[in-house]
Amino acid sequence: MVLCSCMSLTAQTKQEPFGPVPSENQLRWQDMEMYAFIHYSLNTYTDQEWGFGNEDPKLFNPSNLDCRQWARVCKQAGMKGIIFTAKHHCGFCMWPSAYTEYSVKNAPWKNGKGDVVRELADACREEGLKFAVYLSPWDRNHKDYGRPEYVTYFRNQLRELLTQYGDIFEVWFDGANGGDGWYGGANETRKIDRTTYYQWPETYKMIRELQPTCLIWNDGSDRGDLRWVGTEAGNVGETNWSLMPSKGDTPWHMLHYGVENGDVWCPGETNTSIRPGWFYHETENEHVKSLSKLMDTYYKSVGRNSTLLLNFPIAPNGRIHPNDSLRGIAFKKMIDEVFKMNLAEKARLVKEGRTTTIDFGRPTTFNRFLAEEDITQGQRVKKFTLEALVDGKWQPLKDALVEDGKDGLTTIGHRRIICFPTVTATQLRFTITDSKAEPIIKKLGIYLAPELTADIPDSGEKKSSALHIFFSSPTQMMIDWDTDQTLTTFRYLPPQDTKDGIITHYTLWGSTDWTNWTKLASGEFSNIVNNPIWQNITFPATTVRILKLDADRLAAGSRMGYGDIDIK
Repeated sequence: MVLCSCMSLTAQTKQEPFGPVPSENQLRWQDMEMYAFIHYSLNTYTDQEWGFGNEDPKLFNPSNLDCRQWARVCKQAGMKGIIFTAKHHCGFCMWPSAYTEYSVKNAPWKNGKGDVVRELADACREEGLKFAVYLSPWDRNHKDYGRPEYVTYFRNQLRELLTQYGDIFEVWFDGANGGDGWYGGANETRKIDRTTYYQWPETYKMIRELQPTCLIWNDGSDRGDLRWVGTEAGNVGETNWSLMPSKGDTPWHMLHYGVENGDVWCPGETNTSIRPGWFYHETENEHVKSLSKLMDTYYKSVGRNSTLLLNFPIAPNGRIHPNDSLRGIAFKKMIDEVFKMNLAEKARLVKEGRTTTIDFGRPTTFNRFLAEEDITQGQRVKKFTLEALVDGKWQPLKDALVEDGKDGLTTIGHRRIICFPTVTATQLRFTITDSKAEPIIKKLGIYLAPELTADIPDSGEKKSSALHIFFSSPTQMMIDWDTDQTLTTFRYLPPQDTKDGIITHYTLWGSTDWTNWTKLASGEFSNIVNNPIWQNITFPATTVRILKLDADRLAAGSRMGYGDIDIK
């Protein structure tokens, strides 16, 4: 039997690292825990998620752009750094790149003399935040995309970002690569082999030479330092190994859960937005994530051996919207409230083998458990149990955020937080039942989180319940009314738990007589598979009696599907 404090659980004998271990850069990054994404580009002014590449730079003319406001809000929201979309898929550069005319240097803002990247980098350092950049490999504007010449252009722009703006803690390369675009006026679809086209090993070498402390985020087969977790919903698997195979493709389960016997350290970064979309849309002002949803996201990211990359979109005036900033600040205050008092610090801890008993000495109420491994020695724990001594009887506890009846008590890594219904007990027993090597636990914590009201769903039935919808073919939806209607917006919610039937490209038609059809709109639902949120199709006010939606392309399957439909 060993008596110990909650801060000194590490084995007394020196142990050798087991398996892959994090680099100093990865350790420093993991300790950041939460940092912000900022999405801002021409998309902000066209009300879309992915620009086509032909949007006019003159649209970029914010009335009150204030990067210091962004930095202050992010800091107050608990973020330790900011990753900025220096160039999104449309190709518009938020800095005056010497290699293209498609940038802020040809926008009205500051008479073409502005540099958003510069202003934000400076603001971050003034607020004590780290700074990083997102540079889209895909460029729907550039005439040479898909050809060897573009790779040189891409690296030249990356070199600008890595040499002109100080220390960069992370470079983020989006996984969306290739498709239709403007491409200098070609207006065509271009496909690339994402595993070979960008010649990532050479690009990585340049990054490491120019920014030795920078981490590389990439979900391709050329393994970066960090990985995507397979979803933009804000959660990683309850089992989450910080290990991956050094080579080969990465199917979804590897991204989401990691690989127990992976041969390189490649931890997961959980990215999600505080709104449904990544870019600002006025229609989403009342759909900022609730406090309870943000806390759920925190527990399913930081609390599952990951970091949280939380997006704050910039409004057209050049500032973070008050709804977003107030919710972000409330989020940080709630985290502080939950973890302000570690009930284990004044308890007696008894360690016997792989079991640690936390004896409070009297009935104590709690609902959160925290454990941390010393990951400098590798990630080791595979499975553990939790039991509470209530009225003299041991009762098992499980993770209430895990579905399908599983207890959810698997990996630990940098930090694991388990949520369960509030219990009053005199002791808590933590037992490691399976591990890859002798466990090294460096911290335990017990907390009482205040109860939060659950998210309130939309009242009433589906919006589509009042519509007469039928399918004339597996890829064509018809909606008809008894009388003519004047419409301006068609809204589509894709299926939520499957890729089957998700419409990625569409054409919308209207008619008053079933014979003569007017094309109202066509295009793509950008990023809909990874972020299956409401999609808006807007068009000039048109009088119709029948709508026809053609699914020109599906993400998977042969029959179009929908979660809901709304028409205005």
